[in-house]
Amino acid sequence: MTESLHTLTAMPTARQSGCPFDPPKELIEAREHGPISRFPFPSGHQGWLVTGYDLVRSVLADQRFSSRKELMLHHPLVDYGDIEVPPAPPGEFLLMDEPQHSRYRKPLVGKFTVRRMRLLTERVEQITADHLDAMDKAGPTADLVTAFAKPIPSIVICELLGVPYEDRGRFQENIDTFLGGEVSDEELIAAYLATQEYLAELVAAKRANPTDDVLSDLLDSDLTDEELKGIALILLAAGFDTTANMLALGTFALLRNPDQLAALRTDPALTDQAVEELLRYLSVAKQFHRVALEDVELGGHTIEAGTTVILSLNTANRDPERFPDPHTLDLRRQNGGHLAFSHGIHQCLGQQLARVELRVALPALINRFPTLRLAVPAEEVSLRPETADIYGVKSLPVTWDA
Repeated sequence: MTESLHTLTAMPTARQSGCPFDPPKELIEAREHGPISRFPFPSGHQGWLVTGYDLVRSVLADQRFSSRKELMLHHPLVDYGDIEVPPAPPGEFLLMDEPQHSRYRKPLVGKFTVRRMRLLTERVEQITADHLDAMDKAGPTADLVTAFAKPIPSIVICELLGVPYEDRGRFQENIDTFLGGEVSDEELIAAYLATQEYLAELVAAKRANPTDDVLSDLLDSDLTDEELKGIALILLAAGFDTTANMLALGTFALLRNPDQLAALRTDPALTDQAVEELLRYLSVAKQFHRVALEDVELGGHTIEAGTTVILSLNTANRDPERFPDPHTLDLRRQNGGHLAFSHGIHQCLGQQLARVELRVALPALINRFPTLRLAVPAEEVSLRPETADIYGVKSLPVTWDA
């Protein structure tokens, strides 16, 4: 171990004033010292923080690093003491390794192909147009989060899974509660259990009366109702929260970079490239944790078996060795390969769905309202805390010329 090895003594919980899109400065500084740092957890566990692109990507692809829930004993912000962490419930495959992970993911792969997601484009266009019409009618001011960013992915994922439209509000509220990072542990657990209870009812309803949706398609497999409930929870949460925050935060970023906004508005051919750059630049899924199953050499250091490693995706996607001038939003950037959807066996199953929604909704919004702008000073925009699993804005007041 080299003497110059950097140590980050505490996980930052705030972003720099005036820089809502950049990672916390302490993480940027850690990356400047090198791609890997020591990180002492509040529990006293001596772990690691990986901030460089190449090393983060290699860990995500290395099955010697586990994502099993029962191994996640150390939290970067809180010392929970000697608690026993149970394994992930059946079906919640993001917190599992092989072969359990593939048992749940494999039946879903064909449901989220590029081709199948592109077939959804027309429906996404209609949902987007409906909400833009409603904004226009109610305007010329709106909270873009509640009027646009949340409803679009919520409706799409609910329709894919067969969640009745009238239940969407109930689902969205509970998902907001246990992913928002701003409630007590009791409230979080209550929202999680309420969502599980609802999904159990949904699976039972599909058993009794299958419909044309992904959840009903899985009824012919050997998956149990408990497993189907867990799979549905993962898909609902991931299919809604990440995209909703990308839509709102992405709009905020474009409004704060008017030259880039103008480029996207005037050049429709730029859309796909622009979406990839926004995904890289914002990295709303900020970090993942892994635990070494055996001693592993990483970046010239030995990660001992049982050690927890924090993977900082937002600094990896801002690594100057991979992305020149990484802190600049450049919609014409040619460098692909960002890690916004993770990498390896846990790479986001719904990434093509998210791309379709972003490619449709963002251009539709900025073209429908050519004078779209913030209705409050940028520093007054309410941001999600760093404690939330997914970064974003809590509300985004906007206005336009009627």
